[in-house]
Amino acid sequence: MVKIYPNAHSALDGVLYDGMLIAAGGFGLCGVPELLLQAIKETSVKDLTFASNNAGVDDFGIGMLLQTKQVKKMISSYVGENKEFMRQYLAGELELEFNPQGTLAERMRAGGCGIPGFYTKTGVGTVIAEGKEHKEFPNGDGVMETYILERGIFADLSIVKAWKADDTGNLVFRKTARNFNPPAAMCGRVCIAEVEEIVPRGSLDPDHIHLPGIYVHRLIRGEHEKRIEQRTTRKKENE
Repeated sequence: MVKIYPNAHSALDGVLYDGMLIAAGGFGLCGVPELLLQAIKETSVKDLTFASNNAGVDDFGIGMLLQTKQVKKMISSYVGENKEFMRQYLAGELELEFNPQGTLAERMRAGGCGIPGFYTKTGVGTVIAEGKEHKEFPNGDGVMETYILERGIFADLSIVKAWKADDTGNLVFRKTARNFNPPAAMCGRVCIAEVEEIVPRGSLDPDHIHLPGIYVHRLIRGEHEKRIEQRTTRKKENE
């Protein structure tokens, strides 16, 4: 099975449709599948739901698709740094399903493992728990505690950004990019990964592979922008 495609547009060909659920990797501006997001922006697809840690900033990441009104709903854990996100949400133009960060990552991982739901204490007694099933379980000391049911995410498409890949789709991530990209990749019926480098088959140490190629259906290589989300500097002492 040939997984390598020449560019983002060809990799997305035949995959996109209106109203689909897309799981997108990235943490802040790190590990964002920017080439695939740009290609999605250049299509006419609309009414998209994105499951992602955040929505990027106004001109980068999913924020680009908010500007073109292609996103109907966000399933996110962090919604800062994006003024257009805030404007659309407060104006009632954008739906938001708010998730604790660990819960969102586990919902993606669970979907990738075929697990339809799991119980967690996170969010009990808050608005996060409203409308969800509550159940009592004993903790490690045998004391009964309340947990809520969270459902696994089964996305129509996953788009992720990795550092290296081989031609079978085995992926290696770097540092913070490993946070949400692996679980996001796992939960999609189709997974497309963009990488900085594609290396020969067999050259990756099996112990260093973070996501096996069985999860990856399509693969592209490209040049990526290295953005800094928040830059804090100080003046030189002699100034």
